[in-house]
Amino acid sequence: MSKILVLPGTIWQKPLIQKMQQLQHEVFLVNPVKNPGVYESGDHFLTSDIFDIDRIEAFARGNRMDAVMSDECDIAMPVVAELGRRLNVPTLSCEVAALFTNKAMMREFCKKSGMKTVEYRVCKSVDEAVRFLNDIDKPVIIKPLDSNASHGVFRVDSEREMQEYFEECLSYSRSEKAIIVERYIFGTEFTIDGVKTPDHHYTLAISEKKHYQYNSNIAKELFFTHTNPKYDYIKLTAVNDLFVMNSPLEFGLTHAEYKYEDGEFYLIEIGARGGGNRISSLIAPFMSGHDPYEYLINCSLGEHPNADFRIREDCKRRAAVLRFFDTSADGGEVKDIFGLDYMEKEKDILDFSIRFSKGDRIGAVKNDSERIGYYIACSENEERLRQIMKQVEERFRIVVE
Repeated sequence: MSKILVLPGTIWQKPLIQKMQQLQHEVFLVNPVKNPGVYESGDHFLTSDIFDIDRIEAFARGNRMDAVMSDECDIAMPVVAELGRRLNVPTLSCEVAALFTNKAMMREFCKKSGMKTVEYRVCKSVDEAVRFLNDIDKPVIIKPLDSNASHGVFRVDSEREMQEYFEECLSYSRSEKAIIVERYIFGTEFTIDGVKTPDHHYTLAISEKKHYQYNSNIAKELFFTHTNPKYDYIKLTAVNDLFVMNSPLEFGLTHAEYKYEDGEFYLIEIGARGGGNRISSLIAPFMSGHDPYEYLINCSLGEHPNADFRIREDCKRRAAVLRFFDTSADGGEVKDIFGLDYMEKEKDILDFSIRFSKGDRIGAVKNDSERIGYYIACSENEERLRQIMKQVEERFRIVVE
C-alpha cells in the first residue's frame, strides 16, 4: 500500500480518490474546508490552503508520502510540481506546470512549435492593453495569465470596457501581475482530452462547444463525437499532438481548448490535467474505452507500464454530452423544479447535479463556477444521444419568477 497526497479535496477529485482506494492505496487529502461527501472518502485530512506549500510539505514528510496528485484543477498543478520537487516523487516538473498554466508561455511555445497563433500581447497596465486594442482595431479577449474556471475573462470591444474590466482580470493572475490580451476569434470552439505516455500522446475525446447567449466566454454544452462532418478532427488531433509531443511533459492527462477560424485551429489554452466537470473521470473513459486513472496513479508512483490508449473499435460510434442548465440572463427566484425523477431513471444519463433549491435566486453566469448545474449523457450512437437531449429539454424544467 502506497501513501498518496491529493489536493484540493473537492468533489472533482472524488473519482480519482475512489480509484486509488480500489488499488489499495492510502489517501491523504488537503483542502481549506472539509467538503461534505468528499473529506470522508479520504483516509486522512489536512485542513490547509493548498498554496501553503511549507505546511503541506511538513505534513507529507511526516507521513512519508509516496506520491502527490491532482486532476481537473489548473491552479493545483504548480503546487503539485513544487511538492514533487521537494519530496523527490514523480510529478510534472515546475517547468511543465508553468508551460501548461501560463497562457503567455503557451503562445510563445506555439510559435516555436510552428503552430498558428492569434495576435496577442502581454500587458501590465491598462494603457498597454488599450494601445493593443487600438493597434489591431478588432474585438479582443482579456485573460489572467494563469487562472481557472474562466475567472477574470472578458471580451472587450472598446476602451471604456478595457478600463472597466482590466483590474478585475489582473487580480486573478497569480505568477505575475500581467494579463494576456488577444484578438477575439469568433469561430467554433472545441475541447480535446488525452493522455501522455513516455512515447506517445493519445486523444481520448473531442467536443464541439456551445456557449451561453448572454456570455460567449462560458460554455453551455460540450458535444462529444469521434468525427464531425463540418470540422476535421484528424487535423485538430495533429495540431494538439504537436504541442504536447514537443513539450517536456513526461506523463499525465491533457485537456486543451481550440477555436476554428478560416480552416485553422488556434490554441486557446491547454492544461496538464483532465477536463473538469467529470470529463476526465466519466466522459473520456466512455468515449475511448479506457480509464487512464490507474495508469496516471502508477506513473505518479514511479512506474511506467506499457499502455495503448487508442480508441477501442466498439467505442468509435459513441457520443456524449456535458450540458449545463440555463436560466434567463435576468434570473429570478426558483419556484419549482420538474423532471428530477426522469433524470434519475434514464440509464444514459450517467451524472447530473443541481446547485440550487426552491426559493434560491439564480441568474446570469459570470464564470464557470457559477453555473447552476449540469447533466452528462452517454450513448452508443449520436442518434440515441440526441433523443435523450430532446427528452431532457421536454421533461426537465426550472420555473423561475
